[in-house]
Formats: sequence, C-alpha cells, structure tokens
Amino acid sequence: MPTPRTSTPATTTKPKKKRRWLRRTLWTLFTLGLLGAIGLVIAYIVTPIPKPNEAALQQSSTIYYSDGKTVMDRFAEVNRSIVPIDRIPKEVQEAFLAAEDRSFYDNNGISPKGIARSIWVGLRGGPQQGGSTITQQYVKNYYLTQDRTLTRKFKEIMISVKIDGELSKDDILANYLNTIYFGRGASGIQTASQAYFGKSVNQLTVSEGALLASVIRGPSYYDPRLGAEQKQNAKERWGYVLDGMVDQGWLTQAERDKAKFPATIKIRTNRIATGPEGFLSEMVRAELQSKVGLTEDDLARGGYRITTTIDKRAQEAAKSAIAARMPQGVNDLHVGLAAVAPGDGAIRALYGGAKYGSGDLGYFNTATQAAMQAGSTYKVWTLVAALERGIPLSTRFDARSPMFFEQFKSTEPGATPAAAAGEVVNFGNHGYGVVDMATATGLSANTYYAQLNIEVGPESTRDAAETAGLKAAGAQKELGDNYANVFGTDLVSVLGQANAYATIAAEGRRATPYIISGVRATGQFKINYKADKQVKTVFDKAVMRDTIHAMARVTQAGGTGAAAAALGRPAAGKTGTTSDNYSAWFDGFTPGQLAAAVGIYKGDGSLVPENQMNAIPGVGELTGGTVPVNIWTDFMRLALEGQPIAPLPPAGNVSGGSPTSVTTAPTTQSSTTTQSSSSSSSSSSSESVTQTETTTTESSTPPPTTDTSTTAPPTTDTGTSPPPTDPGTTTPPTDPGTKTPPTQETGLPTSSSSGPIRPTDTTSAP
Repeated sequence: MPTPRTSTPATTTKPKKKRRWLRRTLWTLFTLGLLGAIGLVIAYIVTPIPKPNEAALQQSSTIYYSDGKTVMDRFAEVNRSIVPIDRIPKEVQEAFLAAEDRSFYDNNGISPKGIARSIWVGLRGGPQQGGSTITQQYVKNYYLTQDRTLTRKFKEIMISVKIDGELSKDDILANYLNTIYFGRGASGIQTASQAYFGKSVNQLTVSEGALLASVIRGPSYYDPRLGAEQKQNAKERWGYVLDGMVDQGWLTQAERDKAKFPATIKIRTNRIATGPEGFLSEMVRAELQSKVGLTEDDLARGGYRITTTIDKRAQEAAKSAIAARMPQGVNDLHVGLAAVAPGDGAIRALYGGAKYGSGDLGYFNTATQAAMQAGSTYKVWTLVAALERGIPLSTRFDARSPMFFEQFKSTEPGATPAAAAGEVVNFGNHGYGVVDMATATGLSANTYYAQLNIEVGPESTRDAAETAGLKAAGAQKELGDNYANVFGTDLVSVLGQANAYATIAAEGRRATPYIISGVRATGQFKINYKADKQVKTVFDKAVMRDTIHAMARVTQAGGTGAAAAALGRPAAGKTGTTSDNYSAWFDGFTPGQLAAAVGIYKGDGSLVPENQMNAIPGVGELTGGTVPVNIWTDFMRLALEGQPIAPLPPAGNVSGGSPTSVTTAPTTQSSTTTQSSSSSSSSSSSESVTQTETTTTESSTPPPTTDTSTTAPPTTDTGTSPPPTDPGTTTPPTDPGTKTPPTQETGLPTSSSSGPIRPTDTTSAP
C-alpha cells in the first residue's frame, strides 16, 4: 500500500513572502528617508545665507530745506524708509501676523502645509498660492528674487530655517515690514503709511494697520482708491484681519466692533522735482559725491537725510520775482539767479531754469553753467584794486565822452577808425564832467573807469576779482588781464558773481559756496556729515567798506540801479550790460546778510544779432538797470522779509595813495560813436569802448605826461557828494515796462562766438 504524499499548504509560504516584501519596503523607505534627511542636513549646511539683494537695501533719500524739516525732493529708485521695530505700534505688528502668519512666534520659520501646497501647485503648473510664513516672505524679498521655481523655493526654505535660528523674531518681523511692497510706489511700512494715510508709521491705528496688512496680498486688488471692486475686496480682507486678531486674543470683540474702515488719501506719485528745485537736487547729488564722498552705489541704496542750505522763503521769492518780472512772449530769454550768505558760502536760493528734465535745456543750469560776459559788474574789481593801492574814493577824473586812450587802441584787422584810435564812450555818449570814484561808480562812467584801470593796471583788476573768488566760466580757462577787462569782457557764471560779491558784503571774508549743510543716515550706512565751511579773510576791511559805500551809490537816486531803492533797506550793487545787450546783470547785497546775482541772456548767448536784447516786448532795451534790477529787488524784499535792517558799515576812509597823470589820445578824433566789427555802439543802446576784441593791443610807448588836463588832483572829498547834475544824465525809471532805458554801461564782447557756453549734448544730465 503506497505511502500517501504529504504537501505544505500554500497559505504557509505567502505570509513569508509578504513579510519579506514589507521588510524590504520599510528598509527602502527608511533608507530613502535617512538619505533624504542626510541630504536635507547637508543642504542646510552648504546653503549659505546670501548677501541682501540691492533692491532690498534701497531707500529713498530725502532732501530738506535749511530748516531740516521741510521736504524739497526725494531721489532713489525705491521709495523706502527703514524704521526700527519699536516705532511700529504693537497692534499694527499683530495685524500683519493675523493676516500672514499667526504662528509666527511659535514656528521654525517655515510652514510644512504651506510648503507642500506650494510644491504641489508648482508641479501641476497652477497659479501661485499663499501659505508662506513671514520668515519665508522676508527671505524671498530680502535675499532672493521673485522667480517662481522649485529651485528658488527650496533655497527659500533652507535659508528661512537658518535665518530663524540666527535672528530674533523681532528682527525678522522688522526686516519683513521694511521690505514688503505695499503699492503706490511704497516699499516698507513707513513710506506705505505716508502713501496711504499721510502720517508716520508710529501714528497708525489698529484699523489703519489692518488695511495695510490687507493690501500687501495684492495692491492692485486691495487698494480702496482704485475703484469700487478694490474697495470691497479691501473691506473683506480688512475684516478678516481684525477677526484673526480677535481669535488670537490680540483684540477684544468690543474693540473689533468699534473699528471703522479707514479713509485713505489720494494716490500720489513719488516726489521727483521737475521745476527749479530739480536743478537743486542735481547740485545736491554732485556735492554728495565731491564733498561728502558718497559713490553712485551709495546713492542708489539711499536712505540719507540731506539738509541743504536752501532757505524755503528765499527760494520761493526767487521763483516769484522771476515769474512776475521776466518779459512775456519771448521764449528764448533765459535767466539765472543765485543768492549766497556772505562770510559763510551757504547757497540760500538758486534758480537755474523753470523746468528740470524737459525741453532742450532740461538739464542745463543757467545759474551755474551759463557763461555770460560780466559787463560793468566787473568795474568793482578795478575799484577794489584802486582802494588796495591806497587811491581814495575822492580821486577825480574827467569823465567826458568820448575819450581816447593809447592803451585801448585796437590793431585788429578791420577795426573801425574809432577803435583804432582807442575810443571809449559813456552810455548815450554822455559827458559827466570831473567826478570822484564813488560818483563814477554810481553812474558807471566808462571813461572814468578806463583811466582808473590804466592807473591800477588790468592785472590788479584781475587779481582783485580772483581774490574775491570769481572764476572764469565756460570755455574760458582764466580771467583776462587786458585793459578792456574793466568793462566785463570775461565770461562768468551767475553763482560765481553772487559769491564774489558776497566777499565784499562780508567785508573781505571769502567763502567757498556749498549747498549741503549736513547728511545723516543710520543703520548699515551710518553717516553724520556736517559741512566744513571754508572762509578766509582776503581783503582789508577798510577797503571793503569804501567799496560798499561806492557801490551803494548805484542803488541811490541817479545811479544805474536806482530801482533797487524800492527794497526799502540799505543795499549796494552794480548793474552790468554788454555791448548790444547780449547779457544784462544786477549783482548786489545787503551788508552781511545776503548777496544775490541776476543774469539774463537770449538764445544760446552767442554774439549774433538775433541774440541782442534791444527790442524786448514791454521793455525795449533789456539792460542791467531794467529787468535784472527789478527781479533782484523783488527777490531780496521777499527773501529778507522779517529780518532786521542792516545798515551800511562806516566808511573805511582809505587814503595814502595818489594816481599818476593819465592822459587821453588826441581829442581831435571824431566824437561820433562808431560801429566796430564785432559789436555796435550807439548813443541810444550801449555805453561801449569801440574795439573789436578784448585782447587789445597795448602800445609799448607810454602815454605823454605833459598834458594833465584830463586828471584832476585828488581832493579831500569823501565821495559822498551827490552825482553831478549834468543834463545828459538820465535817472533810471522804476517801471520795468518802460521802453526808455536807464543809464547803462556796457562792456566788450570777446569775439563773435562769445556768450553762454553750453554742453553739446543737453539731453542728458550734466
């Protein structure tokens, strides 16, 4: 009988196979998990915390007027002002936590649920979803880019965990609130507070904070000023935030019930000055680099509080005076104005153009870049040179017209007979008789000052100008030393004129002009800069005092700048007009208070007929004694309003020197004013030396000394006598609209191409 076969039930092998498969699966998962954990640890270790991106560091720099409080302008690509966490109200901080990350103070910088959802959506290619913690959002804004990739997300997670372990929660929250974008061009909560509510962040209410916490989700969807739909979205999100604060115990229900949806201010664009202040901002930018030592990268990051020397009242006065006095309907008439504090150098006001950044001259500053002939404003340097030599104000010369001088003879090809004979004429060919130095200054007598420049030497005139701080402008490299320099043939700038006259106003103390008084910044870019004033005594006080007294005659009755008497306080100054009215000036000051210069030219300033200002609508001949002096007077009256009246200083009573005999060339030459090859001279439009060039050929033969009829000996007269009552003298009208020009003085053009020198490319900022 066969032995029956035994068999193992199939059910006994299947459990073993299942157990082996389960063990393998578990080991595999464990190994993968371990490798993943090791990978994450390695990734955590090797992932560095990168440097902050440039956009995260950028702040707007604010430029203030001299009071340090009134904003003039802002500049920076990003409108941001960083504030410490203690300036942000606690309830406002909690509003952001309720909106974005209610477990912020408990989590480790990441949200596993949020990460999983974000990765899943990223793999599926769906729209971006929220869920990132505040730490993750801060890392993305501060260190990374806004790219929506898994690689960027992985870096964000690693850095977030690291940051959470290295920074305090308060630091992370502060950095987040200072970098997040709120719309309206505002990055950071401080500028957002100003953009939405017109107040500083420390003044925000919980309701206002809840609205700001709402708009960061999407400013174009939640800014209530963008439309009814956005306003409704904002209200719903605002309610969600407040309800979250109640849930977290940060707000009571009673407080929630009382909360009202806040009103916001109108949307405003970032402040970028496009008017006259735009030119000031560019000057500030240049000085930040040249004097403060900030680089372009520094300026791009911003965050600086810059206090300028510009007085708000004075700046408004400059704009008001120019708007009221400049002739209308002449589009190519240009004016520059600058005002400087004597003995200090602080620029108190500056007008370099009406519109910054637009038009052909959008970046051309007429107060600093336009180079105009100085005209008779230059005579003061011959006056100073004479006083320095000890020649007193009582010195008298014959100021008849015309007169002829060997030193003024021209040998230029094509010179007119009058120019070749060295003819000098007064305005309108008026003869003033024998006058002293103060009277000649008030009348701006050309023939007198020609003799005085011969006496002191043109080199001394130039040296006096340079000592006062005046520099050549434009293409001209240095001031000239020919005899005609007394008539202002050199090219100068408006700011240069104002600053040089400020040296006189400060009784001989020369200062270097500056526009920044201080710069402050805290945090990473800490700086505390204060202007280092450069002031030096360069003239004897007695010389300056007599100079002031002579220049005061210009602003008195009978003087070429008599319209300045309307200022109502003692002042001294000098008019200036070049031949054929190519440029017109008035430069002056109140003693020790404020020195200002006004210069006007037409077209591109070159010496071509179309740029002559001798037929300006409503004015006629535009000379130094018309529009410029009226602008100056209006400006000074408003700028000095409320300040004490400063008297003229006592006379210096300079004495001890005496002029040598100065004679004229033969007086039998024709006394008829003639026209030179480079500029015209007429008794009705200019008071000019009839030469073709300023580089006058000087005779090597000294003038004869036997004829002394044109030189009166010095007297004991103090120079305070009134101007002579010569019937040819005209008193300037005070009405700027008159077509009858006042007593005028003109200098010589250097060449047919002289005038304001401009950059060849005016479409880019200097």
